Amino acid sequence: MDITEEILFQHHEQRRQFALLDEIPRDDTETLGAVWRRLAVLLEVHAEAEERYFYPEVLRLGHGAPGTDDGPEPETEDAVKDHNEIRDGIRKADAHPVGSDDWWDAVRETREANDEHMAEEEREDLADFRLHADLRTRHDIAVKFIGYEARHWAGIQPVDKDPEEYVEQHS
Repeated sequence: MDITEEILFQHHEQRRQFALLDEIPRDDTETLGAVWRRLAVLLEVHAEAEERYFYPEVLRLGHGAPGTDDGPEPETEDAVKDHNEIRDGIRKADAHPVGSDDWWDAVRETREANDEHMAEEEREDLADFRLHADLRTRHDIAVKFIGYEARHWAGIQPVDKDPEEYVEQHS
């Protein structure tokens, strides 16, 4: 088990869940709502698990994205900011009737924020971590990460974090 592989696997599942929404008839609001709720929980719990277990270790062991002179701090700040944007999109969607134009706009906003986050994380943070964290460390983080997610399968109360304060607390 490797935290970088687990995160990649979950990114695939997030992409798949968004794609499922595209395939559900627009008037089937019961199914849309059920798939959305499952996806929202996945996104919220995934972000919180990353912030609890993955990013503190990125700050401790990382050197920054390969090919850059930056350390892990700007990448981590950006990831926390992205998580906040994803949470904001989820809250916006949840404020509108499922299937409405406003709901779809908020779902699209969430998807775009998540797509951007996943691309950056895969290109920068995961690559950095694979280069600088040994397999034992990656395994130990994965165990904590999936344990957290398993305990919170029904969801959590999402809380935005100040990216700069987060980095300061975990550096």
